[in-house]
Amino acid sequence: MSENPRVPTSRGLLAGVRVIELASVIMGPYAGRELGDLGADVIKVEPPTGDMTRHYPPRRHPGMGGPALNLNRNKRSAAIDLKAPHGRDALLALLRTADVLITNLRPQALEKLRLGYDEVAAVNPGLIYASAQGFRSDSRYGTRAAYDDIIQAASGLVWLNHQVSGQPHYVPTVLADKICGMQIAQSVLAALHYREHGGTGQHIEVPMADTMLAFNLVEHLGAAALENDGEFGSARSLSPQRRALRTADGWMCILPHSDRNWRDFTTFVGRPELAADTRFATGPERARNADAFYPLLAQLTLRHTSAEWQEFCDRAGIAAAPVLDLESAATTAYAQEGGLLRHAEHPTEGPYRVIGRPVRYSADPEPELRPCPRIGQHTEQVLREVGFDPALLHPAN
Repeated sequence: MSENPRVPTSRGLLAGVRVIELASVIMGPYAGRELGDLGADVIKVEPPTGDMTRHYPPRRHPGMGGPALNLNRNKRSAAIDLKAPHGRDALLALLRTADVLITNLRPQALEKLRLGYDEVAAVNPGLIYASAQGFRSDSRYGTRAAYDDIIQAASGLVWLNHQVSGQPHYVPTVLADKICGMQIAQSVLAALHYREHGGTGQHIEVPMADTMLAFNLVEHLGAAALENDGEFGSARSLSPQRRALRTADGWMCILPHSDRNWRDFTTFVGRPELAADTRFATGPERARNADAFYPLLAQLTLRHTSAEWQEFCDRAGIAAAPVLDLESAATTAYAQEGGLLRHAEHPTEGPYRVIGRPVRYSADPEPELRPCPRIGQHTEQVLREVGFDPALLHPAN
């Protein structure tokens, strides 16, 4: 083993922390990217064929699909066939020097590979072992396969959409994967803090169904929070009338949230008497009567252009924004000034767009964004760092 296998490979708030990412698709790699963006040395252990997302279009070269370019930035790639001779040994050699393991392999797959928590902790007791799967491993659904759509259905999210639109739609983004990815990263940071202050390594389990159900219940526990037979659901959020508002020349979201906002709004449209309407006089009443409140807003916003509404709302302190398509949202002057989406040059893929880090840290003002590696680009490097001979993975015939 090398004398110091944890020499930081990058700068950043988590420099010196080593993370092994044994994960695929979106959730696990998203968590790994979050930690990598903070400066952790994230080693992505993937099969020789690469993680599944590497093959998603668009792509210029095999194994370097568009989504993977941003999911796998700030990582090193080690291509290891865990089922081949010495493959598991190579992974364990990496885990001996690691602070964190992130995996979204199903529990039964980890058991077959003899990579459950107890077996890995025997090699590195201080390891933070973060595993994520669709459902709690000790539950009746513990062996079920799950992807984002499945979890949207199982956590009530599809039902929520059905209440509003009449159709059981999925949210048009992999919301569960990304929220659970952030939950993994947050949990890892808490466990690192605990270990740093005299605690131990531990097993963290992030079940997607539980995570998303808890997420959805924040406002939608509704009356059931206080009454056993109370209804679930937030009246405001579930109103079919809650939608963008048409102005004289476009579409906007305008939300006169406070009572003062509502009084200023009604004065601006020449209907000050509405401020005294008992259905809308207070925030709770406006939420309770959302099915009447939102159509009223829709009538009133037609009286002015989007520019006039934005000018008034900014002046009155009312939250408002135009409805933008995704391209416009990513390329407005505001977005460009913040540098969230920037142009870069990949060593093998040429020009591409990089999604920047949205959170700003005064102690880390210029985050490092190292490009997505090729499949197995760092296999020999990372294995030699931990004293494992890479030649063992390719025995002579």
